[in-house]
Amino acid sequence: MKEFKVCLLGSGSVGKSALAIQFTEDRFVQSYDPTVEDCYRKQVTFNDEPVMLEIIDTAGTEQFTSMVEIYIKNCQGFILVYDVTKKSTFDDLEAIKDKVWQTKKATKKRPPPMLVVGNKVDVDGREVLFATGHGRAKEWKATFLETSAKTRTNVEDAFQGMVQKLAQGNKGGCTLL
Repeated sequence: MKEFKVCLLGSGSVGKSALAIQFTEDRFVQSYDPTVEDCYRKQVTFNDEPVMLEIIDTAGTEQFTSMVEIYIKNCQGFILVYDVTKKSTFDDLEAIKDKVWQTKKATKKRPPPMLVVGNKVDVDGREVLFATGHGRAKEWKATFLETSAKTRTNVEDAFQGMVQKLAQGNKGGCTLL
């Protein structure tokens, strides 16, 4: 069985853990408990073949440690998450993207498999427009998606999209899920 390791990266309280738990356990975690590091596993199917997806849930960028660099080295795909109601979390993605590209020795012609996710679309007070998130993902040759861990909106699509990207080999370019 193929196995893919995916790293969830982003600022604290953007919903990385909530997305992982919603995807792997079909439940929403209401309370916020800052993550040091967690790992989730789920078997999915791609092209009628079983695939084991291992999701590394990292601490927020304010706790960016040398451990995060190790996770980046060991993972094949990267889901960069921001909160659509907090522009600062969107702005933080630039440094995270740079760290991933630097660690993976990526280039514009060979970008790492990356998904940019705007989370919490169910919450009022949006500060980051869909077009802004999509534009940034396109600039980074990443896939873009908006989600809600609470309502499960596009949660399955986010992780299945990453599996598809990894299974097919990263072709670069921007995909809109």
